[in-house]
Amino acid sequence: MHPITDALPATLCYLDGEYTALRDAKISVLDRGFIFGDGVYEYVPVYLGQPFCFEEHMARLDRSLAELQIENPLSLAQWREIVMRLVAPAGEAPQSVYFQVTRGVAPRDHAMVRGLRPTVFVMVNPLPPISDAVRAKGVACVTAADFRWQKAHIKSTSLLGAVLARQISVEAGAAETIMFRDGWLSEASSSNVWIVKDGKLMGPPKNNLVLTGIRYGLFERMSRTLGIPFELRPISREEVFAADEVLISSASKELLPVVTLDGRPIGNGRPGPIYESLYQAYQEAKVHNARKQQEQKHGAPA
Repeated sequence: MHPITDALPATLCYLDGEYTALRDAKISVLDRGFIFGDGVYEYVPVYLGQPFCFEEHMARLDRSLAELQIENPLSLAQWREIVMRLVAPAGEAPQSVYFQVTRGVAPRDHAMVRGLRPTVFVMVNPLPPISDAVRAKGVACVTAADFRWQKAHIKSTSLLGAVLARQISVEAGAAETIMFRDGWLSEASSSNVWIVKDGKLMGPPKNNLVLTGIRYGLFERMSRTLGIPFELRPISREEVFAADEVLISSASKELLPVVTLDGRPIGNGRPGPIYESLYQAYQEAKVHNARKQQEQKHGAPA
């Protein structure tokens, strides 16, 4: 056995209606998620014992399932019940919850098989914070052509393109691979990408070439509160390199400042004021979300 396999945790997971130790969970080799990558996933951060932006993540799960013509097998309340049971043992420690729904088990055939029972899997992992030292210094990224398929808006389990893109930055010793399609910014291997110019926060438009991260809506709301101009529009490669700030965001990274790209400094080569304002607002949003959900649970005014 591989040492990583030997060290699989015994933490509780959910698989097709049952709670079991993660190391003991098994699926059929004919599951279409295994054979074709015929499924979708979601990833939800948990702070202070409460899932963050849970409804938004579940709405995106609905959209991804609809694109694959798979009916959501559980209600929002059922998904939440599973999450709360899995995260409870860790108390208020930061965690992440991974959800995966595949079309189900069937003989191998490319055509969509109707009437299958979807395979539902949920697991939880610790969410280690990015150090203050890294945030204060910023991160280096590299660029690459976006060679993925044309339906990047689906949060599909078919992630080979993202794996290959991420490996480019791993081998370069960088934090992320920022991708361009025909000279226009799309996203990074597992992050959304933002630029700041003259105090305005800008990101690529919502379309089939970008997985619209939950932070799209969150940053728009925070920008409005902070008085930061916000715009979604096509962004050229030249604009990215000429930006005052470049930021990457995801559920696990939250928000990170990019200070060099392909070895070239971004702005003055240090994290900028828009990053600092948004990051502080993000931390406040996490606390507000947890308090709101706890108050609703106990019947107090939210």
